[in-house]
Order: sequence, then structure tokens, then C-alpha cells
Amino acid sequence: MNRRTLFLTACAAVLARPVYAAACGFEICRSDAEWRERLTEEEYMVLREEATERPYTSALNEETRPGTYHCRGCDLPVYDAAAKYDSETGWPSFFESIPDAVRTKEDRNFIFQVRTEVHCRRCGSHFGHVFDDGPAPTGKRHCLNGLSLAFSPAA
Repeated sequence: MNRRTLFLTACAAVLARPVYAAACGFEICRSDAEWRERLTEEEYMVLREEATERPYTSALNEETRPGTYHCRGCDLPVYDAAAKYDSETGWPSFFESIPDAVRTKEDRNFIFQVRTEVHCRRCGSHFGHVFDDGPAPTGKRHCLNGLSLAFSPAA
């Protein structure tokens, strides 16, 4: 084996491994194909493409039991049911997340309005938006897509 063949073989091995895992910036990284395999088309559109589900379509709107809401993308616990309230907006809403469970970023996709997007800190899945019109004690409204969450009732 000459140096050129060795070099090309090494390059091919590096390129064949999932480079996106190191480059995605999250603990859990998956290829587009892996996400599509794990999620329904609707879930994929919300979690990966930052779409919004239609209001009043999520079964989680009516969920009132104690428990924990998890990221549908990676199962990280992200919201405690004790922080959930009825915002009368048509989407599950919470006044706070579980500490260190979510991250936010500026969203300028809406014309003439800057919003704050909220997503999973572990896999980057899109949950919804955070607004400053929520109840005490935080004054925040985490307005989330039910498709981005999975509910686990308390034992």
C-alpha cells in the first residue's frame, strides 16, 4: 500500500463516520434519515423543520394529571406537569421548564416580530415559543407543540 492509497483510505474512513454528530452542537445528533425513521411526518415537521401544529389539536391540551413531559426526540424530561396551565391559546403551555432542559434562540421568521424559540437542549428539537405574557411566578408562557412532547404520568 503506497502513501496515496493510505491517505485516501484514511480520508474515506473519516468521511464515512457521522461527522454531523460532532458538528450538530447537541449531545444527541442524528442524520435526517434517522430522524425521519423515528418520527411521524407531522412530528418531523414540528421537531426538525420548526413547523407549528394546528391549535386545539393536541391531546396534551386536556392533560391534567401529575407527571413529566419529555422531549419526543430524545426522551429528556423537559417540563413538569405542575408548571402547566391553560393559556387558552390552543397549545399546551407552561410557566417554566425543568432546570437546564431547554435552550432558546431568537426567531425572526415571523414578519415584523422577533420571537423566542424554545428547543431541547440535548437534541435540538423544536418545541415552540416563549412569550412574556404568562402567569406568576415567572411571567413566561412556554407555548408548545403537543407533537414535540411525550407525557409520562407520575407513578
